[in-house]
Amino acid sequence: MSENLPERQIEIAWPDLGITVTADLDGRNPALADALWESLPYQSLQGHALIAGEHLYHVAPIPTLLHTPHATRIPDRREAPNGTVFCSGLQHLGIKYGTLTEPMPATPVGQIREEDMPALLEAGAAIWDAVYSTKKQILAEVRRAGEPGGHRIPMLRATNATAAQLIADILAETEKIWLAPPVELEGLHQGVIPSQAGNFGTVLPTLLFVNGETRPLGYAAYGGLVRAAVQDMPMSSLIHMTRLLVGVPAEFLGYCGLEKLWAFTQRFLDVLDSLDRGDFYAVTSQMALYINCLGGWNLQLYPWETGDHLRQQSAEGAA
Repeated sequence: MSENLPERQIEIAWPDLGITVTADLDGRNPALADALWESLPYQSLQGHALIAGEHLYHVAPIPTLLHTPHATRIPDRREAPNGTVFCSGLQHLGIKYGTLTEPMPATPVGQIREEDMPALLEAGAAIWDAVYSTKKQILAEVRRAGEPGGHRIPMLRATNATAAQLIADILAETEKIWLAPPVELEGLHQGVIPSQAGNFGTVLPTLLFVNGETRPLGYAAYGGLVRAAVQDMPMSSLIHMTRLLVGVPAEFLGYCGLEKLWAFTQRFLDVLDSLDRGDFYAVTSQMALYINCLGGWNLQLYPWETGDHLRQQSAEGAA
């Protein structure tokens, strides 16, 4: 049974920065707040929005965020108060700390306390600098207020033995890369590309394509398949859509260097026809978490400062 939501507080700490803020879970979206509360404590690589404005987010190790229904939705998160904490169907915990430009619907679960807003602004500036320029890897720790921190990645269960082994292997790889950069992605960002993907020795186009394929594979393809399974799409349709959605991008990413992702995908497609709904949900949920973790590292490692010479112009200025 849920505890009294207004009496629940969480602490979001960035030990590398020496900053901790407290948020009250305020009763909006109690199912999402419950999912967050029950997952605590955890740690994750902290990210920063790159095109939407002053917004922090990280991948939360909470598989149910992909499909937990919301009760309250802000139609335009630009209008949310600064310090609003969100749980997202993209498997994110986000915090608005200033001006946003993207008119995106959002599902709030809490609010950073007013006295902690200066610290939140300080964290936001430092995290932006880390993601955009210095590439310092800043970890976030989310815990129940007053309780110890910690970390774990959940493992979903399958009755099919082949699916269960696949889930265990995906979990092991996810645990390996959750708080440390994947060797494959580090190699790519150092210009080590075994397949030589990238014309005439170039690296940046390959990095761009890897980022552009990984994000929708996790957010849209696997996230969509999990939601479709929960919403009772017929199994024949789930299997058909899986074969349409996941094979081609995963094979391409394997060519670019994400060979583990392609190997997991091949094993998934091999066992797909023998899965019941529960096992299908377990495998797709575990894959979504793994791929969203890869996506977070892509955003951290990508050399965004390469484009620093390009700055937005007004229409009049450009003319």
